This record gives sequence, structure tokens and C-alpha cells, in this order.
Amino acid sequence: MNVETRKIDELNLELTLNISKDDYAEALKKKLNERRRNAEFKGFRKGMVPVELIRKVYGEQALVESVNAVISEQLNKYINDNKIRIVGEPLASEDQPQVDWVEGNDFTFKFDIASTPEITFDVTKEDKVPYYEINVTEKAKKEMKANILRQYGSLEEGKAAKEEDYIIADLDNGDNKVEGAYISIRNVAEGSRSKFIGLKAGDKLVVNVNEAFENETDRSSLLKVKKEQLADMNPDYSITVVNVKTFVPAKESQETYDKIYGEGAVKTAEEFDARIEEQIKANYKQEADYRLSKDVRDYFVEKAAISLPEAFLKRWLFVANDGKFSMEEIEKEFDKFLADFRWQMVRGHIMQKFGLKVEEKDIQEAAEGFAAYQYAMYGMGNVPQEQLREAAAYILKDERQVRQLEEQVEDNKTITAVKENVTLQTKKISEDKFKELN
Repeated sequence: MNVETRKIDELNLELTLNISKDDYAEALKKKLNERRRNAEFKGFRKGMVPVELIRKVYGEQALVESVNAVISEQLNKYINDNKIRIVGEPLASEDQPQVDWVEGNDFTFKFDIASTPEITFDVTKEDKVPYYEINVTEKAKKEMKANILRQYGSLEEGKAAKEEDYIIADLDNGDNKVEGAYISIRNVAEGSRSKFIGLKAGDKLVVNVNEAFENETDRSSLLKVKKEQLADMNPDYSITVVNVKTFVPAKESQETYDKIYGEGAVKTAEEFDARIEEQIKANYKQEADYRLSKDVRDYFVEKAAISLPEAFLKRWLFVANDGKFSMEEIEKEFDKFLADFRWQMVRGHIMQKFGLKVEEKDIQEAAEGFAAYQYAMYGMGNVPQEQLREAAAYILKDERQVRQLEEQVEDNKTITAVKENVTLQTKKISEDKFKELN
């Protein structure tokens, strides 16, 4: 076995493997014997097929497998012996010689290998990262109070329909009748909405439902038919308004406080205002912490100044994905890929520096947290722990989601370690200015 190297630059090299027949002869012999032991040919007992017949039928396949085994062994040996921080995996060089798969031949294989530089930066109090404290304004408190009261509001009888109201109506196109359908006026297409505003109980109008309700899913739900039936239906419906429902925000009262926070938890308008301010501060802190994680990431990626073999990475992405993405598509997303790749390297360096590890309990907690977040999205808070564990178990069956949770845990551990070891420069800022940063 002869191995030749050609250094292209600090991150790329070309490796040429010159494989003689002696390098693969023993492996080929074993492969053919394996085939012979298991082969079944008419006229021969199992394991007694002549070697030459085995060689004729399976020879080329066995040769390819044997040579590839030698290639894999030698590539791994070279990479390990030379302590190369390899990127991706070796790729066949674009000037790879034509291979004539004949037993007894010598073979030449060329591979491109790319590496990453060693990361050496420290994390110290000399590193300064901004941390934003967002000021709570009266305007923000007023808006949140209105949103909370709206969230706990109710539908009441109305007169003339306004843009935020609902109408309950009977629909009829001669072939299909729907009674008591709820129509949210703000969900009516903009071009048809004016026809609905001002409607009162008893009013009638004819509407083209295809124009008024552009979303097929919403339209099929309203008309109580399957989506595939819509195309064949007469879209002109006669609509008779049964009544109008207007949405009324909840009024400040003990009953409302109890609905929002639990019985007796809030008893006065002052306590309600204090809870609102507390919630805003919690929301702002969450936004500020997210911004900090982004600033930490950007700061240390810039500090690490990692050079990457970009041309090689583009080729590797194309090959590793079996051509699922064109080179044009890879080019389009490549900057984002590089940013993520660099952060992964920086994160790995910081985790190693501070001895951080992701344990099974971390993934379990992250899965339960994600499950709680999903329930909250549907307005379900205070979900029992057992139910969260069951939901987490289902999440953890998905390898893709497990990897996402692992990255989330790694990010959280890394950011926490950085916060404890750098200087956070606190900056007070208005909500509007903070939004401009993002």
C-alpha cells in the first residue's frame, strides 16, 4: 500500500491510495469463501459450488467490497494517525482515474479531505456582551390589560354587525342548506367584507361563497361539505341573518380576576395592575434572554474567526444528500449553513472547556417542557405532570425531535456558562428601540 498526499491549502488535502493486488488478496479470498459457504446452485450441494463458478458469478462484487474495505481502513488510519479534524467525510476527487474492476489489477483512488482549524479562544470577564432591560411603560400595561380582558370576553347579542363581530345565518343555494352557521366577519375576504358589515337580524343577501371565503378548508367547514365537493357546487348562496353576536371584553370584577388568576388570588384593581406589570416584565426578560443568546452566539463566532473549507462543504452537502438538493439550492442556503456550522463548533469548544454534558434527564426535562409549551399554545395550562411525561415519551420516539432537543439543551447550557463567566453590560432600552434591534 502506497499513500501519497498533496496539500492544497491549510484546510484541504488530496490523498492518493495506490492499492496493489497483495493489499486486497486476503480480503477477497475471505469474501469468495463466504459466498461459497452460502451459495445455492442447482446441481451442487450447499457449500460445494466450485470456486471458479463463485468467482464468475460473484467475483466483481466481492472485489469491490474487498477493495472498499481496504480503502476505508486506510482512510481512517491516515485521519487518526495525523489527528485530522475532518469535516464531513472524504470525497472522491473530481479527477479520480477510471477504475477497471478486474481481479489482480492494481488500483489508484484519489480522495479530497477537508479539516477545520483548532479552536483556542477563552471565555473571560474581558468578554463584554450587552444585556437589555426593557422599560415597562404605561402604554404597554394598558395594551396588555386590554388584551387580557379581551381574551376573557364573551359574545353577546348585537344589533348592526361590525368588523369584529359574528353573524349567525342560514345559507341556501337550492341544493345545499346550512342552518345556524357562525360567520366571523374579519375572516370574510376583504373584497366581500363590506357586504356583511351593518347586517341586522332578518337581513338577506346573495353572496358568492368562493369569493367571500377564499380558504377551501374554512369554506368546506362553513358549508358542511367535503373539500372535493366544492368545485362542483353552485357558489351563489342566499344568506339570511338569524342574529348578530358582538364580542365584548370582560369587565374588571372579582369574577374576572378569579377566572384569570384563580379564586381570591387577585382582589383589587391595584393587584390586577401589579400582576400585569409582573407579566410584562417576565415577557420582556424572555425576549431579552433570547436576544442575549443571539448576541453571545454572534460574539463568540466572530471571536473564534473559524475558517472553513467552503468549496468542499458545498460538494459534501450535495453528495451527502444524494442529490436531493441542487447546487443552486445549496448556494442559496449556504450562508445560513455556515453560520450554524460555526456555532456548533464554538458551542462544542465552550462545552468542552467548562466540562458540560447533555444527560438523559436533561433531554427528558426538555421534552416535557416542549410538551407543556404545545399544550399552552392551545390554551391548556397546568397540565398534570403524568400527562406531560406521556406526551414527552411520544416526542422522544422521533429521532429528529430528540436531536433538536439535544441542541436546545446544549445551547442553554452553553449560554448559562457564558453568562457566568463574561461581563454583561446592562442597557436599559424602550420596547420600540428593542424591536428595532431585532
